[in-house]
Amino acid sequence: MGSHPHDLPMPVTAAGREGLAALLRAPRDAVVALDFDGTLAEIVPDPDQARAHPAALPALAALAPRVASVAVITGRPAGVAVRLGGFAGVAGLERLVVLGHYGAERWDAVTGIVHAPAEHPGVAAVRAELPGFLDSIGAWQGTWIEEKGRALAVHTRRAADPAAAFAALREPLDELAARHGLIVEPGRAVLELRPPGMDKGVALTEYLAETDAETVVYAGDDLGDLAAYAAVEKRRAEGLPGLLLCSGSEEVQELAARADLVLPGPAAITSYLTALAAHLPA
Repeated sequence: MGSHPHDLPMPVTAAGREGLAALLRAPRDAVVALDFDGTLAEIVPDPDQARAHPAALPALAALAPRVASVAVITGRPAGVAVRLGGFAGVAGLERLVVLGHYGAERWDAVTGIVHAPAEHPGVAAVRAELPGFLDSIGAWQGTWIEEKGRALAVHTRRAADPAAAFAALREPLDELAARHGLIVEPGRAVLELRPPGMDKGVALTEYLAETDAETVVYAGDDLGDLAAYAAVEKRRAEGLPGLLLCSGSEEVQELAARADLVLPGPAAITSYLTALAAHLPA
């Protein structure tokens, strides 16, 4: 074992403290699941320039062999998250799983292969229509489209007033998405148009069932992580322990309000994972 458990920042809720205690007591029965952007990587103006925090890989490599599994659950394509995270070929991460596109895609470190279904036809339709649509409603100024393969995202962070641009786009994009059988997933200054049926809660629940995990730790930072929070809360209501971490952001107060422990960004998240690994048997 490493240093004393009291060296770890303690959850502020009773349920969170129970989750942490269960993890420390039986780490081989626990899954640690994490969002990527804003949790393992800082939010940056250009998503293609995002990279995992320098301490993230060492932290995950120290933690992963001590627990049942580590999973990264992200709205990005699985292969993109693997590339930006630098997850492939890292000692200690041989059993890492990346669930991309909210679980529609899966990359396993043991095979290095991405498994994915066929593209939803609505994504191709929106891809063709979206540039002209934004122009027609006068929303092109300051917004830009991110191509995500099985989804498309409209970013407003570069707009003169990102929050106002986000609010103005929400209803028109909801209507566009519905017309093509898609849904809109809101995030931090971004609206993502994607197929229905999968979210981080569904992805997490299915993966926990696959691994037969007794305990789960989930860390996120954004509105898209609320579904995963709800999945953990449901398990806790059924008597299974869990710990909810929030990579703190003033942009997403709802997530912080439901977290057991708020940590100020990816640097603090990776530091917590490093400390957690030090408390578990090698």
